[in-house]
Amino acid sequence: MDNNTYCVIMAGGVGRRFWPLSTTQTPKQFLDILGTGKSMLRQTFERFSPICPIENIFVVTSQNYKQLVLDQLPELNAKQVLAEPMKRNTAPCVAFANTVIKKRNPKANIVVTPSDHLITNEERFRTNIVNGLRFVEGKDVLLTLGLKPTRPETAYGYVQVEKEDNLPEGFNRVKTFTEKPNLEMAKILVESGEFFWNSGIFIWSLSSIERAFKKHLREVSVLFDTFYPALGTEKEGNSLFDAYVDCRNISIDYGVMEKAKNVYVQIVDFGWSDLGTWTSLHDNSAEGEDNNAVLSGKVLLYDTKDSIVHLPKDKVAVVQGLHGYIVVQSKNALLICPKENEKQIRQFTTDLRTEIGVDD
Repeated sequence: MDNNTYCVIMAGGVGRRFWPLSTTQTPKQFLDILGTGKSMLRQTFERFSPICPIENIFVVTSQNYKQLVLDQLPELNAKQVLAEPMKRNTAPCVAFANTVIKKRNPKANIVVTPSDHLITNEERFRTNIVNGLRFVEGKDVLLTLGLKPTRPETAYGYVQVEKEDNLPEGFNRVKTFTEKPNLEMAKILVESGEFFWNSGIFIWSLSSIERAFKKHLREVSVLFDTFYPALGTEKEGNSLFDAYVDCRNISIDYGVMEKAKNVYVQIVDFGWSDLGTWTSLHDNSAEGEDNNAVLSGKVLLYDTKDSIVHLPKDKVAVVQGLHGYIVVQSKNALLICPKENEKQIRQFTTDLRTEIGVDD
């Protein structure tokens, strides 16, 4: 295990699309969405702990969730949970982690990963991560992991590759990024054979990503350069707050990856899904000829197809006559919604707060 290897787990999202199970108080990354007995955050941590020294794993999250992280990952100390004072998207999140890691090890090689992905082949995943770390070491490159699309998915970003000589097998230069195309465009991208799903898992050396920030997001780089001297002092909290207040809301994809010319992709196949919606969870869990997924609860289904049901374990339900539905019950809320309308779930949670006065 290489002491220069670091892992940054991004775990600050609210996960509104998984309401009513995921709430502002307990977002989806802290839940056992998959029914494995472990939260998605816990699964992500265990995925990387054989690759990276535990003391080199950092979780970036909201101040509101710091204790949740420590409760679920008792192997970490409080300094390994980087609490953001406010939401500013993934570029500031990465810049914050870079600054903390730089204080410890300027020679670091870093994997940045979301906390809510499904990986079915853990062994192959770890092999790909190790190969990616070898690829970036000592090079001024930024690496993303890409997967061959199995369908014209509109919820994912895509990367277009171009061949380059003298690269290891499975590695290509990135030509363009396409973010969440409509269905017609997604079909064209998939049929071309040149586009791959962008997993949102990134690998780079600390020096490479710092150079990229200075070139493409200089104002963000300057803010965290100013924060750097305050790390570990009594001024740390106020200095971090000042950096975030002045930092614009921008993703690492838009701010850096889509602008940089030294971006590469490793084409991988380890059974991946970005579990961003109930439909994506259904697609990865459905079984049988009726294509239903019952993830929790004691449920009998009659004349029901292409549906997902998630209830508290002690709840009993009979579902009859639903085709293509989401049925989810939490402690104090119930959702029954056609899968094709699940994009409205965010609006449902907003309406609950404004019209009924119920916090999600």
